Parts: sequence; C-alpha cells; structure tokens
Amino acid sequence: MLTGKLVRLRAVEPTDFESIWRWSHDPEVVRWMSSGYPESFVQAQERLTAAPRNSYENCRFIIESLHDQRAVGFVRLRDAKPEVGNAELDIQLGEKDVWGRGYATEAMRLMCRYGFNEMRLHRITLDFAADNTAARRVYEKVGFVEEGRVRECFRRDGKWHDMILMGLLEGELCDYDSGK
Repeated sequence: MLTGKLVRLRAVEPTDFESIWRWSHDPEVVRWMSSGYPESFVQAQERLTAAPRNSYENCRFIIESLHDQRAVGFVRLRDAKPEVGNAELDIQLGEKDVWGRGYATEAMRLMCRYGFNEMRLHRITLDFAADNTAARRVYEKVGFVEEGRVRECFRRDGKWHDMILMGLLEGELCDYDSGK
C-alpha cells in the first residue's frame, strides 16, 4: 500500500466492484472520459474479476480515503514499457464529495512516485479533454507539462473537443512543500 496524508493506494478488491460500477454510471464522474458500451453490474463484475493481476504493464490501485477508509476512486499506470521506461496514467475520482479536497493530487503524486521509484520509469504521460480545467489544475500541481494537442478527437454533448497531451519526467514530480 502507498499512503499519504489524505489517501492510501491499495489493490482492487471484489468489494470495490459496486463502487467502480456506480462511478462508471454517474454522468458527472464520467463527463470527460471516453465511454464504452453500457454493461450490467454482473458484466462489469465479470470483467473486473477477469482482469489480470497487477504487473509492470498494468498496475491499478483503489484510492482509499484515510478519513473513513472508503474507496473514492482509482488510479493506474498502464501500457508500461521497460525498454523505454514509459507508462500512461489514468485517474478517476468517483466520490464527488471529495472533489476539490486534494485527494486526486495526492493520489497522482503517490502513483507517480511509485512509477519512478519502484517501476524505474523515466516518463509518465496522460491525456484529457481540453475543457476539463479541474483535471488540468491537478496535473499541473503534480508537475505535468503540456506537450501537445490533438484537435477535435473527443466528442461530448454533440460537440468536438481537443485532447491535451501532458508528460512528466523522472525528477520533475512536484512535492508537497516547495511546489517543486
């Protein structure tokens, strides 16, 4: 487990399936995420149960609030390639009552620190819809830098949106105190 001041990152447990399913069906939570086809709770549970164990290529954790020990989201490093030291980061904070309270920022810092220190990554990347300003603030606090833009490749509410590409190199992770 990876523990900070607000959250702990821990392995996904079967008891988390209901929360994950609920988050994936909340329009506010998935607003800026690519949505797949609808699936039932049983289908989601089967998919999550069949998911491979955490590995170098795909390492996922539940974000658990230290305040009340409940699952509030998830974070993962995926598509990691040891040959080049790269991985992509995904995060979802599913419990809306913790939005804006530093949980996502701390979870990202913990996950990036894990990626750089334990997985020996050199680079972590992510992408997000350009209009998702809350996500951008979190990513910049952690130290991610904008590296590019893919124009009009994400559709939501009948409108096309650009996607922003950001990257964080080993040694660029901003810590809590100094902002660097």
